Amino acid sequence: MVAEGELLWEPGDEVVASARLTRYLRWLGRSGGYEDAWRWSVEHPGAFWTSIWDYFEVIGERGDGPVLSGTMPGVTWFEGASLNYAENALRHDEGPGMIFVSEDGGRQELSRAELREEVARVRAGLVRLGVGRGDRVAGYLPNIPQALIAFLATASLGAIWSAGSPDFGVPSIVDRFKQIEPKVLIAVDGYHYNGKSFERSAAVNEIAAALPSLRATVWIPYLAAAEDGRAPQQAEPTAVHAAGHAAEMPHGQVIGWEGLRAEEGPLEFEQVPFGHPLWIVYSSGTTGLPKPIVHGHGGVVLEHLKALTFHQDLGPGDVFFWYTTTGWMMWNYLIGALLVGATPVLYDGSATHPSPAALWRIAASEEATYFGVGAPYIMASLKAGLQLEGLERLRGVGSTGSPLPPEGFAWLAGQLPGTPLGSFSGGTDVCTGFVGATLLHPIRAGIIPCRSLGAKVEAYDPAGKPVIGEVGELVLTRPMPSMPVCFWNDPEGRRYAESYFDVYPGVWRHGDWIKINEDGGCVIYGRSDSTLNRGGVRMGTSEFYRVVERFEEIADSLVIDTGQLGQEGRLLLYVTLAEGAELTEPLERELRAALRKELSPRHVPDEIRVVPGIPRTLSGKKLEVPVRKILLGTPVEQAANPDAMANPEVLRHFTGS
Repeated sequence: MVAEGELLWEPGDEVVASARLTRYLRWLGRSGGYEDAWRWSVEHPGAFWTSIWDYFEVIGERGDGPVLSGTMPGVTWFEGASLNYAENALRHDEGPGMIFVSEDGGRQELSRAELREEVARVRAGLVRLGVGRGDRVAGYLPNIPQALIAFLATASLGAIWSAGSPDFGVPSIVDRFKQIEPKVLIAVDGYHYNGKSFERSAAVNEIAAALPSLRATVWIPYLAAAEDGRAPQQAEPTAVHAAGHAAEMPHGQVIGWEGLRAEEGPLEFEQVPFGHPLWIVYSSGTTGLPKPIVHGHGGVVLEHLKALTFHQDLGPGDVFFWYTTTGWMMWNYLIGALLVGATPVLYDGSATHPSPAALWRIAASEEATYFGVGAPYIMASLKAGLQLEGLERLRGVGSTGSPLPPEGFAWLAGQLPGTPLGSFSGGTDVCTGFVGATLLHPIRAGIIPCRSLGAKVEAYDPAGKPVIGEVGELVLTRPMPSMPVCFWNDPEGRRYAESYFDVYPGVWRHGDWIKINEDGGCVIYGRSDSTLNRGGVRMGTSEFYRVVERFEEIADSLVIDTGQLGQEGRLLLYVTLAEGAELTEPLERELRAALRKELSPRHVPDEIRVVPGIPRTLSGKKLEVPVRKILLGTPVEQAANPDAMANPEVLRHFTGS
């Protein structure tokens, strides 16, 4: 075990002096250090967010209206301002515009000029299909160049983008896209994963049939192009292929990607209000209809400029690689690299094919200066005994998706001495991190160094009072511009208000447990709606997993407390065993002893059960709440939507109490 808080990295004077955050603070004229700057940013949000607009010289008209007015959840930002995300993303000239790598070793690079030309061509194609301001364009796409190009073209028109990854099942995609009534669907014929190809043509036909709003479906022959050894955008469906699809499409015309981009057109940008919808992202949809979360042009531009520059220290000349699919908000964050002049690396494929080191090797071969990944991949790398090499250009590593145990911090510090690890936590809801790191902070095992600039994060006790040094509900007591503009089809804002403001009126409740230390450092303990409550003591699940998954015999785990209000339940530990391992009596004794010693007697489970897999969302998060519902009697088919899960077949192993 690594002690929480153990010092692993400390910035030297040269690092601090050259940090982009330091330059900004110097420009501001503030010399009181990070905590002073953070306090100013949350106590004077109007001045802070105006400084972000001015410092980055955002392209647009700021207007003379108030920076913010109203109270949460009804805040209006930069009234009278106008801008366009795509114009700000495409204004830089230094370095490649985009790098794409596929699982099978394929690689493609576009210069900034080539990226602008492709966006202009696709923009012209969308105009021919009747797409304009406010229309929705949906992408059923892997993390490939066309996804980025189509998004930027859509945004340039003031139209609204929404994406789903092709590993999502048809019902899951229909649940999302049917709510937003897209005019155009852009889809692939299949995708590659873990050394295999997955045909999705039939799925696209089903999706299109369920969307009567469609005027056109654009086919990208991704699998066909790979078979021919061509880049996807250079391939056009054969006449028979296109005709076959057209015969099955009940709504609108069918064209290929090459047809969409066939004609040149001007690269122009529709100026839209600050809060005009940019994209629609979705909640996981595992326990109900996915919430269609709308973010605005202005809020995303300002937030991503701030976060990527000051918390990731990214700028022109940097290469930014974060492993994600188009169905996770980290894709939206990844492509924000364009806003700060960095180059995004898009990757389509498995994180562990052909070996567990696959992502590290891509980071090395593409000379990434910043590499980000979900916390489970870091822990899997540790367990696999990987030895990292070829990462000399790496200046930072990011981790998100779930809490990273101290052992993950320490492993990376040992593998990449001198390279700081930034653990971040936020959500799809704001498309950024509430808490994270900077180059001004030391890195300590298990600790997220700071609350993000402009994010008034607090920990609330059961009485709704802020606490320091104690675990409480993660709340935001001041607004951020990247908070949702609205939920789609929620004209009175009821669903939006119920999602975040039903517990503390006027205060955003995020649903995580957090502890904020005296120095501003934070620890996330998992979801507050899946808390363990033993003998009246609340316990987060992340510290539990930290102990259990340290054992070589344990590949994954899930802990559930079946207790209900006023009624003590059972604490059940489910484990997936590593290959060749068995849950022997000695191993059980060791697990119980470790939990008792390193956590408390309350953490000792009533029963340990072996299951073939731990249920996870498509973005890799453990499904604690649905499993708890199943154990309390909810039928499996009602507890979770299988199409929103990575491994729905394992749910049947979690029945009975």
